[in-house]
Amino acid sequence: MPLSEQEQRLLDEMERHLLHNDADIVSAPSGDRALSYRNLVYGAVLLLVGIGALVAGVALGGQLGAVASIIIGVIGFVAMLGGVILAATPVRRNGPARPAKSGPAKAPENPSSFMDRMNDRWDRRQDGR
Repeated sequence: MPLSEQEQRLLDEMERHLLHNDADIVSAPSGDRALSYRNLVYGAVLLLVGIGALVAGVALGGQLGAVASIIIGVIGFVAMLGGVILAATPVRRNGPARPAKSGPAKAPENPSSFMDRMNDRWDRRQDGR
């Protein structure tokens, strides 16, 4: 069943609005915060230590007593939670992370300018349809 003229105009308007809003979201600056590889590694290690402590608390429950196994289990859980939080917390970037390479100098490119160019190309393609 074909759409009526009014429904077709409404659909076209919704598509344009969606494309415009998606382009704004994609080209929005991410800020000066990023995940740190070091924090990811430390967080993963802390998570594994926490899992080990939790398993040790359960396995040694009969030998150490109920209270000691609960304390070890809680410590393991807190360590796991701390590891996940550490790995997922972004850090503030102060400057370039790597030194500049020695080679032909080229203009530094802003990542958002690349996305702006891609969005402009997309808009031109959609308008020329």
